[in-house]
Amino acid sequence: MPSAVVVSCEHGGNIVPRRYADLFTSAARALSSHRGFDIGALDLARELARRLGAPLHASRTTRLLVELNRSPHNPRLFSEFSRPLGAEDRARVLEQYYFPYRLELEDRIAALIRRRHRVIHLSVHSFTPRFHGVTRRADVGFLYDPARPLEVTLCRAMRRAIRQRNPSLLVRRNYPYRGNTDGLTTFFRARFPPRGYLGIELEVSQKYLRGSTARGREVRRAVVAALCGVLRGSADGAGG
Repeated sequence: MPSAVVVSCEHGGNIVPRRYADLFTSAARALSSHRGFDIGALDLARELARRLGAPLHASRTTRLLVELNRSPHNPRLFSEFSRPLGAEDRARVLEQYYFPYRLELEDRIAALIRRRHRVIHLSVHSFTPRFHGVTRRADVGFLYDPARPLEVTLCRAMRRAIRQRNPSLLVRRNYPYRGNTDGLTTFFRARFPPRGYLGIELEVSQKYLRGSTARGREVRRAVVAALCGVLRGSADGAGG
């Protein structure tokens, strides 16, 4: 079964739609931080999609309006800034920003599976090096479902490839979060079979994605080259 790669970036920007600007008059600091978007993730996603010749699905609307990486029932779907919206306005946000993004991506994956492709969905994120006063001990992370053997195998291969290119990098699996909790890839796993869909979240520390430093460029080159090497091999027909 040949594989096809689809790249997504759910937290690519911190844009506030004009209709909801009044909700964020005191939110400038939050919007410019990791709370407002995944700093550097969109540029990384674009580079991966370009190098892989893969479609890119990305949102630049701030996650503080609505969280695309959470299920509709999740209490953190709306942030403290958007939670004051009434039921009608919340429904409008979901209709305009939440469901179209998720449905477009789901339709793309379903169409590829119908054409007998195994879909490797690479969801690109970044994480803040310190969270609630705790330093995260990783440079790169892969989130996946340990109950899905193909996801386990792929993440091992990608981790090994990054380490071969840059042994100084600390690459961890299911860190800084677990890969089988509520999220977009978990949602898709419930809809697509394990041999037809692999949902992997790439997490890169924002210390390498913020601005342009020699170390940051070195890390980004290693991550992109390593992942493209592994994923190109999969897309060329690995694994039946």
